[in-house]
Amino acid sequence: MKEILIATKNKGKIKEFSDLFAEKGIKVSSLLDFPGIEDVEETGSTFIENAKIKAETISKQFNKIVVADDSGLCVDALQGRPGVFSARYAGETKNDEANLEKVLMEMEGVPFEKRTARFHCVLAVAIPNEETRIYEGTCEGHITEKPEGENGFGYDPIFYILDREQTMAQLSSEEKNKISHRAKAMKKLSENWKILF
Repeated sequence: MKEILIATKNKGKIKEFSDLFAEKGIKVSSLLDFPGIEDVEETGSTFIENAKIKAETISKQFNKIVVADDSGLCVDALQGRPGVFSARYAGETKNDEANLEKVLMEMEGVPFEKRTARFHCVLAVAIPNEETRIYEGTCEGHITEKPEGENGFGYDPIFYILDREQTMAQLSSEEKNKISHRAKAMKKLSENWKILF
């Protein structure tokens, strides 16, 4: 069976990747399967730089095809923040609730029409002895005034999608996997699938 290593310990991301890759009959392993491995320091200033750093570092360690994503929330009224700092926006410890509370606090008093935002995802695919490939996807939305919905993770409960009239966290996994920034990047990756194997 074909196998890809996903360079993340985030259970939410692992589930999304597993769901999307399963359709192609590809087994997904993640950094959770290798408890001793150290986190790769993300020293880049863009999503592309960070995704490449993660994918290439792990690929060299295991000599395997590795997919790493760097993704985050970019809010127009906050000049694109939290951006590359999305996972640690409220502090060094990753805390989804604290992160979205910080965004909501910074957005207090901003009218709905100015609460535009997007999720952006960069997938870097590192293949041993080949050039790293980059695939990107975005999903447009608005920031709500309070969290809504129990599904998803991260900023999903405050990310409202106009044409669905729901937050990302109110969508089922199946719905999210059709429209999310990661799904769109994955679609571009899958269109170039034969290059990988």
